[in-house]
Order: sequence, then structure tokens, then C-alpha cells
Amino acid sequence: KARPMCCALRSASFPCMGMILISLGSNMAGAYESPAHVLRAALGQFPMHGLEPVSVSPFYRTPAVGPYAQPDFINAVVVVEAALPPEALLEQLHRIEQALGRERAVRWEERIIDLDLLAYDDLVVAPAGGGPKPGEPWKPRPLGLPHSGLAERAFVLVPLADIAPGWRHPVLGLSARELLGRLDPADLAGIVPEREGA
Repeated sequence: KARPMCCALRSASFPCMGMILISLGSNMAGAYESPAHVLRAALGQFPMHGLEPVSVSPFYRTPAVGPYAQPDFINAVVVVEAALPPEALLEQLHRIEQALGRERAVRWEERIIDLDLLAYDDLVVAPAGGGPKPGEPWKPRPLGLPHSGLAERAFVLVPLADIAPGWRHPVLGLSARELLGRLDPADLAGIVPEREGA
């Protein structure tokens, strides 16, 4: 189970208030044996980038979401401790993606690794503008907290509810378990535990 953030690791500007949540996803093996191995390699990179995993969810195989036919994803959520402010933490996630071989071309493409900052304590940050539309050239998505898709994405909520069912969305006021319970059962179809990530 996830334990509270260690306030001793946090700067005075970013006091201990809740959890830092990061989602991981992959549907390409690249130079690795499988997408599950990619996720484990990403987690192995976290401490070198100032991120200390506290609790890691089971891995799940999930249908790809988006306008293009793609292989299934392997998804997970991790609770981390970090002394970095949100913008710097997001930059470190991009560096891990780059180190693992991610190349960004268009939105919704197949990808070797996708790391999203889901929530940073109880911070609420409205993104300035939007990201690219499907098929458009990739550009950095403005930081928004909590992540704009968190409350509707089954591939995030299923693993999140495993390790932090009581985490509450700072805007909606609903727990991870409650958000998961609001989803249409059809949204959960095809999401199964990934044996390789066990």
C-alpha cells in the first residue's frame, strides 16, 4: 500500500499534502523484450532522475485508445516521492522517455513509453492552451494538474484504484475508487492483469 509522502524529502515551497501519481504505458518493445520490460526499465530510471517509487500497481493489458488501430498497451500507475516542483518533475519524465527511445511524431501514435504526471499533491493547475489533435505533429502538452484525462481513463483508474483507492481528485472531490465506479462497464472491457508484469 502507498504510504504518505515523506515531508523530509520535499522543499518548503512544496509541502507534503498528498501524493504524486505517475502513469506508465507502452505498446512497443523497441530494444526491450516486451512492453512490460519497458515499464520495468522506466521504473529503474526513476531514482536517477530524482523520483523515488513508493508503490507500484500491478501491470494491466489495456486496449489502445485513439483513432488508430494499435497493439494493446501495458499500463501501470506509480506513487513517487520527489523534491522537484511539478514543471521540473515533468521534464524528468520526458528525459526518461527519451532515454528509453521514445520518438515523438504525431499524437496517438504507437509508443515505446508514455509517462504522464497525473497528480501532484493537491495542486490544481489549469493548462494554458491545448495539445495537438490526433494526427497533428507532436508538441509539448501544457502542464495541467490533475491530468485532464485522469477521471475518465479506465487504463489509469484501474491500476490507481489498486494502490491508492482513497486518493481524492482535488477538483471533483471523488476518490479513485469512486471515479472508477462511475465508468461505463464497456470502458473496462478488455482490461486484464498482465501476467508478465506480476
